Amino acid sequence: MVDVLGLDIGGANTKAALLHVENKRLETVKMEVEYFPIWKDPAQLANLLLTLKKRLNGVHLEGLAVTMTAELSDAYATKREGVQQILASTKQAFPDVPIQVLNTEVELEPLSIAREEPLGVAAANWAATGWLVAQRVTDCVVIDIGSTSSSIIPIVNGRIVAKGRTDLDKLMCGELVYTGSLRTNVCAIVSSIPLRGGFAGVASELFALSGDVHIILGNIMVEQYSCETADGRGKSVAEASARLARVVCADTEMLTQQEIVDMAKYVSNKQIQQITEGLRKVYSHTETLTSHKISVVVTGLGKDFLGRQAAQKIGAEKTIDLNTLFPNDVTIATPAFAVALMAASNLQGGALEWMRQ
Repeated sequence: MVDVLGLDIGGANTKAALLHVENKRLETVKMEVEYFPIWKDPAQLANLLLTLKKRLNGVHLEGLAVTMTAELSDAYATKREGVQQILASTKQAFPDVPIQVLNTEVELEPLSIAREEPLGVAAANWAATGWLVAQRVTDCVVIDIGSTSSSIIPIVNGRIVAKGRTDLDKLMCGELVYTGSLRTNVCAIVSSIPLRGGFAGVASELFALSGDVHIILGNIMVEQYSCETADGRGKSVAEASARLARVVCADTEMLTQQEIVDMAKYVSNKQIQQITEGLRKVYSHTETLTSHKISVVVTGLGKDFLGRQAAQKIGAEKTIDLNTLFPNDVTIATPAFAVALMAASNLQGGALEWMRQ
């Protein structure tokens, strides 16, 4: 009997997955996600991790696997500092549990090695997602669209063939598109919006987020809008509409609701276009590496209303929802589940048998 916890420590959300394994068989999976803007109080990370452990009832852990992106937060002067502090907080929360950290070569390494080579484990959660999908689909491109950014991961012959390892490299080759389902500032998506027969430039202010756009369009539910709003008010359609109107220096008395809905549609389409540009670049390169048909696998909060739409725009022959590949709703915490599964497989000496879907 083995219980393994996987953690994906992000700058805005921290995700946890607890796996219970018996006789090389995965019996149960529990997952939790907590909005935790690490830049506000990074010293509270250890307490958060203990809270997640308690919620999952992870009393006796045989292993802990970690991946992260929070080191990019401006709470830290450098990524090196961020990784070191995140690992220190993890060790503080789990002093008696063997800790492994995922690196960008898709390997779990001991905490001691990760501390010596912190840049090797920075922003490696894409590798966890890619490894997981590769267990089921041998030739594909994965789009993982979270609250903040979108990772695009090429897989050929069951192996990740990403060009980039760092965020910078990935931004340059299209494997990272910094747009997401909730936290993206609308003025980072569009510079102008069509309105009343012309175009209105947008205010370069934090007036509205992508979460407002997707609330207005019905793409997400209020409970999925997990981050704070730009103005600190609520997350209803009316409140989101007021924020989006403010992007063009207007309000809900100056614009009709239909005009605001049309604005939201335009912003959403532009966001899909941003993702499509990265996906097309990665997909085209992946096609040169194999003679097999390339599917697109979508995961993350934006998998349907952003990822699937981008896949259609590039003409992908087949789009696969990650939830159809695995027995649980792993899209809510894909990297956390993946690193936990990697660690549990290592502890059990090989691939695990899955519980029935």
